[in-house]
Amino acid sequence: MELKDIQNLIKFVAKSGASEVKLEMDDVKITIKTGSEEKGETTIVQQVPMGAHHVPQPHAPVAQPAAPAPAVPAPAAADKKEEENSKYITVKSPIIGTFYRKPSPDKPAFVEVGDSIGKGDVLCVIEAMKLFNEIESEVSGKIVKVLVDDSSPVEFDQPLFLVDPS
Repeated sequence: MELKDIQNLIKFVAKSGASEVKLEMDDVKITIKTGSEEKGETTIVQQVPMGAHHVPQPHAPVAQPAAPAPAVPAPAAADKKEEENSKYITVKSPIIGTFYRKPSPDKPAFVEVGDSIGKGDVLCVIEAMKLFNEIESEVSGKIVKVLVDDSSPVEFDQPLFLVDPS
């Protein structure tokens, strides 16, 4: 099974509303679980080549839980920044592709830091396989930070924007 097929399967499962899908083929076993339906999060839990004795990493990155706090106390500035960021909502990439902040090179960016956004507002486009996919906001709020440079490659579930919902 190719990466393109896996990406299409992830999109299909996310849109279908199914909470879990298991797929077994000749050479691959895939389990896809969706997170809360409000957030629309989808993760590949497992992709195992049949007959293998080890579990390889999935082709699409999976959201990792936050790392536990280090045993050595971190500097106060780092704690303060982490505490500030925890009140923000992170808008993540739903697909793998190239991130663009503008609809075309001669147009202004969809959103800038400080802009107020609403649900359904287009935040950026991600080009995948020659298709430009508009990424819409699932939350209302204010753009606090753009986490990706224009024309940069992005991975599945990679943070793109920080939004202050207040």
